[in-house]
Amino acid sequence: MYIEKIELNNFRNYKNEKIYLEKGINVFFGENAQGKTNIIEAIFLCALGKSFRAKKDKELIFFNENNASVKIEYKKSDRKGEILYKISDKKQILINSINIKKMSEILGNINIVIFSPEDINILKDGPLNRRKFINMLISQLRPNYIYLYNLYLKVLEQKNNYLKEINEKNIYIDDNLLDIYDEKLAEIGANIYKYRNEFIEKIKERINSIHKKITDEKEEIKIKYISDCENKDIFFKELKENRKKDILRGFSSKGIQRDDIYFFINGKRVDIYGSQGQQRTLILSLKIVELEIVREELGEYPILLLDDFMSELDEKRKNNFLKNMQNMQIIITCTEKINIKNIKMKQYNVKEGNVLKINT
Repeated sequence: MYIEKIELNNFRNYKNEKIYLEKGINVFFGENAQGKTNIIEAIFLCALGKSFRAKKDKELIFFNENNASVKIEYKKSDRKGEILYKISDKKQILINSINIKKMSEILGNINIVIFSPEDINILKDGPLNRRKFINMLISQLRPNYIYLYNLYLKVLEQKNNYLKEINEKNIYIDDNLLDIYDEKLAEIGANIYKYRNEFIEKIKERINSIHKKITDEKEEIKIKYISDCENKDIFFKELKENRKKDILRGFSSKGIQRDDIYFFINGKRVDIYGSQGQQRTLILSLKIVELEIVREELGEYPILLLDDFMSELDEKRKNNFLKNMQNMQIIITCTEKINIKNIKMKQYNVKEGNVLKINT
């Protein structure tokens, strides 16, 4: 699949901009703070229905304006499509001019894999970033997953509010109500576990061969998925056993909101013992695996977004990387033009929210 056109109106630092993309490699270069990453963000927004930077949509609106919009025209192997994302007091999303009612309806229309320097936090920071990574991968390919995930979070919030009320106000403990919450959490949690485990197994099957090629067979990767929710009945039992402690804490201490993924290189946990170079190489392997999983699931490559990622690679690695990333649309942001022999690409200079296509 590929994007044909992006229209930005009052979006971030873009007043009114139309960008026509090529099927292959598209390079957006320019100094920092000119709006390059805003283009990546606009694509991400229409692919997943949210920003990867802003907490609130209002942050995306041009200064002193009341509304903004992003429109993307794209083409897949079997159809054309258009997504219009409008931002004002309330957001509105239209797919092929039809207003969607559920956020999950946007998922799977534009498929992306994004590389950025911040991806290192998947390994370095806490389990939240690792859960975000797996959630983003699954939600693009299994739209029902995000519905289940949001439903789980809603029930969890209701239970936590009740636990907090018991703790703070010393009210009567209704075990029947807690049983209802826990039964629901166990049921949904076990289904979410199945989705996560399916895709973690897919990653396990592929990552070692890819990583060994990158590291000249020197490093072996192992992955361990940690979860309370592997079995519905056992999970429900654990929730009941921890009930007294959870009342004292004021929140539920077990569940898929605590899941984690451990990565090992040659038997050692990467987040604890891995060097900076090992961590970056593992992220590269992980993202390539993500790309391959999406391709296998859909029968075509997703759009590859490289946000300032090329700055992390030397010239030789840039060459090797791009030569191996063929037959897909790639959108790159960087500070300078990229010139690589025998690789065709279109270059766009970004300056103060304006995009100028450069003849190459």
